[in-house]
Amino acid sequence: MTLTDDLRRQVTTTIRMLAADAVQKADSGHPGAPMGQADMAHVVWHDFLRFDPNDPDWPARDRFVLSCGHASMLLYTLLHLWGFDVTMDDLKSFRQWGSRTPGHPEVGHTPGVEVTTGPLGQGVANSVGMALAAKMMQARVDVPGDAFQVMGQRVFTICSDGDLMEGISSEAASLAGHWRLDNLVWLYDDNRITIDGDTAIAFTEDVQKRFEAFGWRVLHADGHDAVAVHAALEAATTPHADPRPTMIICRTHIGWGSPNKVDTAGVHGSPLGDKELAATREALGWPDERFLIPQPVAEFFATAIEAKKAARAEWEQGFAAWRERHPERAALFDQLWSGAVPDDLEAQLLAAAPAAGATRKVSGAVLQAAAKAVPSLVGGSADLTGSNSLAMKGAGMVGHPDTSTEKFTFDFGARQLHFGIREHAMGAITNGMALHGGLKPFGGTFLVFSDYVRPAVRLAALSHLPNAYVFTHDSVFLGEDGPTHQPIEHMWALRLIPNLIDFRPADGVETAMMWAYTLREAKGPVAMALTRQDLPALTRPDDFVPKMVWEGAHVLSCDGDPEVVLVGTGSEVGVCVEAGDLLRGDGRKVRVVSMPSHNLFAALDADRQEAIIPSSATIVTVEAGVTPPWRALTGRRGLTIGIDHFGASAPAEIIAEKFGLTGPRVADRVRAHLKGA
Repeated sequence: MTLTDDLRRQVTTTIRMLAADAVQKADSGHPGAPMGQADMAHVVWHDFLRFDPNDPDWPARDRFVLSCGHASMLLYTLLHLWGFDVTMDDLKSFRQWGSRTPGHPEVGHTPGVEVTTGPLGQGVANSVGMALAAKMMQARVDVPGDAFQVMGQRVFTICSDGDLMEGISSEAASLAGHWRLDNLVWLYDDNRITIDGDTAIAFTEDVQKRFEAFGWRVLHADGHDAVAVHAALEAATTPHADPRPTMIICRTHIGWGSPNKVDTAGVHGSPLGDKELAATREALGWPDERFLIPQPVAEFFATAIEAKKAARAEWEQGFAAWRERHPERAALFDQLWSGAVPDDLEAQLLAAAPAAGATRKVSGAVLQAAAKAVPSLVGGSADLTGSNSLAMKGAGMVGHPDTSTEKFTFDFGARQLHFGIREHAMGAITNGMALHGGLKPFGGTFLVFSDYVRPAVRLAALSHLPNAYVFTHDSVFLGEDGPTHQPIEHMWALRLIPNLIDFRPADGVETAMMWAYTLREAKGPVAMALTRQDLPALTRPDDFVPKMVWEGAHVLSCDGDPEVVLVGTGSEVGVCVEAGDLLRGDGRKVRVVSMPSHNLFAALDADRQEAIIPSSATIVTVEAGVTPPWRALTGRRGLTIGIDHFGASAPAEIIAEKFGLTGPRVADRVRAHLKGA
């Protein structure tokens, strides 16, 4: 079907009015952005985006990220019109209980939604991770010189003024420019309106110069001129001798079509209202019918959908022939995309783990074995590679080959990522890599700086992304750096995130099984907390098997029916062992339990929890951090030993003594508590 100017106008008006109608019916939402973005979004989806609505997870599809998630009705409308499993009833139930069209897009909840967006800036950073993952997969799978391209995905992102104001966008854009991700296009919806009004009150920078400084190609287009938008996208997606990501600054008018609210904050986060909605219909020459899809528009999309499906079928034919020509690459593709790991992964990692030592270093040794066993494992650190023990031997440095120098060689086929001092972007970029598929990413920093990564961790948990966040220097025992670098509340701040699995291992066995769980079992993010200081090897009973670590807690020693249960995590497990021996010298019956993962333990059924930590005993928890959340385990008559204040600058052994985190000091606290009871 020929897309005439009149038909294009009908198509984009349909998008605008469906969005406005849904927001009005919900009496909640943001109609202005979808109305302003309809023209450029239609050009992206119709003219450039490769997808198959019957298979939203097709690996070779292009990715579309609506970073300004408040404009969600734009995305839901597009998904409906393009034949995804998003019905008219879904549009009519926007923002309602049980709806598949929530207020902001959620990946895994609505078919065709690629990214959970809403917190501004996260989506654009995710798109950088997606584009990077596409380049890395292409380097691994595609065969140079072969006419068929398996992994040529492009990533198109619509972003807003708010996205660009958030600092994470600068971190992510800087890395995208450094990596020369020429498969990445951001369309900036330059409507100059935020909730507070005109952006001029707080945002007057030169966006073009900023992005040119990041190493981007910057183009301009009238966001309501389909021809101009198409030309800019054509220029952005045409191979260039100088590869760069592209920013297209699209001047638009928020609430386009609304005669009285266009270009005002009044159309940003509130329904148009029945009166203005009627006036908008009149101004656009649109029938007075809610949720209208005119017959010519329906016929247009039916034809366009078939063209998308035909392109997918053509790709499948080429892919099948490619698999026959390159069976080894095909096998690698299958392994990467499936996320498969060796059957004996646990044995390999346990064999690689030193029994004792700083768990960050033990983790580093395990990581070498994991990298050999799992080719999809990639990642790095926010400028703390050595401190986090996250260097993979022989992994090479990820980057565009054209940026290689005499000193550094970069390659998208490499595995070691260097994020620089950009924790915010690191968390979101690795999320984007996980969303893309084919790779198992990790990122690392100090635990105290999990504050900088936490927004991305939360979104990973909401999105059920098996991303690995490696946090080292996990307690006051990092010593002389002092309270600015000593985490106190951070473990519980992470544990309280739903769907997140925490690990604070106490020795080599727990560290190896932590990585094994992350690579084989994780259905959401894993937060690893690792020590700077050395820890002793633990002695376990004869009936211990390593997968007991995956229960979150296991018994190290026990005297019949215990009077006291000492529960430790990480570096404090050894303290509990020492304290337990001292209490046994008093004639007390003691059980010592290592709890490497509170959240895995909390997921056990009540009987299994009781078998490990009997409620009949006095339960004592020992962890170098805040204590109040541990009351849920100890109960009112138990004892929580930890630190409910900031740390101090001193050698670790001095801090341990001063803060009461030695075996003798813990034993004394328990004695006093039992006496008082």
